[in-house]
Amino acid sequence: MARVVRIHEHGGPEVLRIEHVDVPPPGRGEIQIRVKALGLNRAEVLLRKGTYIETPTLPSGLGLEAAGRVEAIGEGVDGFAPGDAVSVVPPVSMVRWPAYGEIATFPAELVVKHPPSLGWEAAAAVWMPFLTAYGALVDLAKLRSEDFVVITAASSSVGLAAIQIANMVGATPIAVTRTSAKKGALLEARAAHVIASDEEDLKSRLKDIAGPEGVKVVFDPIGGPIFEPLTAAMSRGGILIEYGGLSPEETPFPLFAVLSKTLTLRGYLVHEVVGDPARLEAAKAFILEGLEVGALKPVIAKIFAFDRIVEAHRFLESNEQFGKIVVTV
Repeated sequence: MARVVRIHEHGGPEVLRIEHVDVPPPGRGEIQIRVKALGLNRAEVLLRKGTYIETPTLPSGLGLEAAGRVEAIGEGVDGFAPGDAVSVVPPVSMVRWPAYGEIATFPAELVVKHPPSLGWEAAAAVWMPFLTAYGALVDLAKLRSEDFVVITAASSSVGLAAIQIANMVGATPIAVTRTSAKKGALLEARAAHVIASDEEDLKSRLKDIAGPEGVKVVFDPIGGPIFEPLTAAMSRGGILIEYGGLSPEETPFPLFAVLSKTLTLRGYLVHEVVGDPARLEAAKAFILEGLEVGALKPVIAKIFAFDRIVEAHRFLESNEQFGKIVVTV
């Protein structure tokens, strides 16, 4: 028996229940870990509310990120031993492989021995933000040292990971946040420029910063009206990568900017990288190297105990955090 978090209905944080369940042993090609820490993601909020891209049969587990020690190994798995310290690349299905629990099972190819310098909390905060940012900026956009890159929702864990990756390749990260409240923290996080979009003219500020060449890459999880000033400040042949839809407003199609500058507007899911073994191995190598040399470091906003999972979800939805919310088990 192990404690796991499950939902029996869709709704607010209060529908999260901690229950004792029998956890089956790992199947062929799987690794079971004793979880020490969990990383929280907005995808879990969407699944809890019933608006995620995956529709679970209830009751359902949830969760995409975990770190812990190998508990048991399924048939056909090599290279791991019980007791190994590992972290988990987010699986394509959190319903099939939920992370919220004392014991969790994952496909072996998604389990990574993490650097010994990382504690459990940091290890649980690595893969979703850094994989998401790497897949967009390095794998898709081929970000270069001479490029300007706009990162909206910059104080999120993915936004902060994107700032670090941009710096790692020598590009110039421009952080966009709603108000100036987090400006100092974003500059400390090595954003080259910070724009408070509710307080400043986004289009003119971007043009002032990037100059006549414009912004080559935009990395955005918001959508909505912000598309117009973003695309207006982009360079010829630029790419806007959309990985979310946080805005409740309609997203306009910036027809003349797209036509005149031959822009690419690209929808993106981290599953593209996770589901491709070659791309995933390249991503792991890049991120592990960055962690080893200190160029990449997870930013943790707040840590909650497992028994306070409801409070952790409430904080996640408050939008007050700067970085990743982690739950210790």
